[in-house]
Amino acid sequence: MGAADQGSLRRPAYRRSAGTPRGEARRRELLDRVVDDLAVNGLVDFSLRRAARAAGTTHKVLLYHFDGADDLLQQAILELRNRRIANSLALIDAVRPQTLSARVRAVWPALIGEESRVLDQAMGLVMYDPGRYAALGLDASRQYMPALLSVCPPGWPERRKIQVAEMILAALRGLLIDRLTSGNIAGVEAGFEALARALDREEAASELLARQICEPRGSLWAWTDTGNGSSCRPGRSSTATPAATDRCSCCCTG
Repeated sequence: MGAADQGSLRRPAYRRSAGTPRGEARRRELLDRVVDDLAVNGLVDFSLRRAARAAGTTHKVLLYHFDGADDLLQQAILELRNRRIANSLALIDAVRPQTLSARVRAVWPALIGEESRVLDQAMGLVMYDPGRYAALGLDASRQYMPALLSVCPPGWPERRKIQVAEMILAALRGLLIDRLTSGNIAGVEAGFEALARALDREEAASELLARQICEPRGSLWAWTDTGNGSSCRPGRSSTATPAATDRCSCCCTG
């Protein structure tokens, strides 16, 4: 018997959905039911048969719409994160004042909400078996970063937005894992407050730099030591006025 025949005996071939609108609607319905089950019961003992029971169908029907248990789990985790992000953005829209720290404070309830436990468990799977579940971690960063970039002040350079968004993501992820594993709620809350204060300082520093008078590169403006630290000062008297789009090489780079 050839290798292809042996493989077909080992892995029963199931028909796959052709991706028609009707099939996609059915797949969406099944996925929503599995997601609801995961949100309540978590990832412990997750299997294709458990997912089928939650969806009110058979595992063969799930294999018609999904490429196995890992594919179903990955798509369910993606959907749970989408729910968390949507809830977070709704909370951000309602917060006043619209400072960076206030936006991050506003999302904390969504981060510790109903879907938090299973998403934290998903990160545990990534650490436990990265060869099998690495996509869960990569997908997390790709999903969260656009929302985190959107909460940064719009006038910031793109590089600064990315740096601060990465810091927020790493800090929040660590706080959530600590909350889950240590049970030290007071300590986690204190850490979160420290993060908020750091973001206040970050935003205040940006506003200070934005108010400084800066030179166009190679012009009449230069670094001058004022005794309290260097700043941009006229290098010699001139009546020239820097253009609004000019930037110096010291404090206006991202």
